[in-house]
Amino acid sequence: MPRSPYTVGEVMTAPVVALYAGAGFKEIAATLKKWRITAMPVLDGERRVIGVVSEADLLAKEEFHDRQPGMIEQQRLDRTAKAGSVSAGDLMTAPALTVRADATLPQAARIMARNRVKRLPVVNGDGVLTGVVSRSDLLKVFLRPDDDIAAEVRRDVVELVFPVSHRHVHVTVSEGVVTLTGTVPERDHISLAERLAHTVEGVVAVECVLSSPPYVTGSPAL
Repeated sequence: MPRSPYTVGEVMTAPVVALYAGAGFKEIAATLKKWRITAMPVLDGERRVIGVVSEADLLAKEEFHDRQPGMIEQQRLDRTAKAGSVSAGDLMTAPALTVRADATLPQAARIMARNRVKRLPVVNGDGVLTGVVSRSDLLKVFLRPDDDIAAEVRRDVVELVFPVSHRHVHVTVSEGVVTLTGTVPERDHISLAERLAHTVEGVVAVECVLSSPPYVTGSPAL
C-alpha cells in the first residue's frame, strides 16, 4: 500500500516554549529573549492553546508609553488597550491559529500561506499543545536521502502502476529529482506514474522518459 502523506506531527519541533495566561509582561519579554523567539503559545490550566503572544504585542506598551489617552486615534484603541495589559492572557492574540498533529504538510502550508504566518502551534484532538511547526519544518522532507525517495517511488508508484512490467522501469533520484526510464506496454499509465511520483514527499521534480512499444496494426507482410 502507498505510504500515507507525512504529517505535521512527524516534522514539528517538540517540546515547545510556551507560557500560561497568567504570565506577567516581564516574564514574557524575558522568555522571548532567552529562547531567541518572536512569539509563543499561551495556554490555559489544562495546556490547551488559547492564544499566541508575540514581540509585536509587547511593543504596544512602548508605542504608547509617552502618549496621553486623548492623543490616541480611535482606530488604535485595540493596541492602546494592550499597552495597559500586564499578562499574557490580556496581551495575546486570540483565538489561536493552530494545526492538528495529524494534518498533512500541504494542509499546514496552506494555513500558513492564507494567514501569512511563519509558524503554528500544533495541538491534539483536545486542543492540548504538542509542538510547533514552522516553514522550515515543512521543508524537512526535502532533506530525505535520494535512496529513500527512490525506494518509495519504486514501491508505491512503479510497482503499483505497472504490476506486470515494473521490472522494466528504472528509477533514479539525484538531489530530489526523480527520473523514470524504461519501456512498458501500458502506454496509458505513463502519465499516471509521473503524477504519482510528484506526490512522494521530498520529490523536487520528475523527469519521465518512459516509453511504450508502437501499436502494430494490420497483417504482417508476406
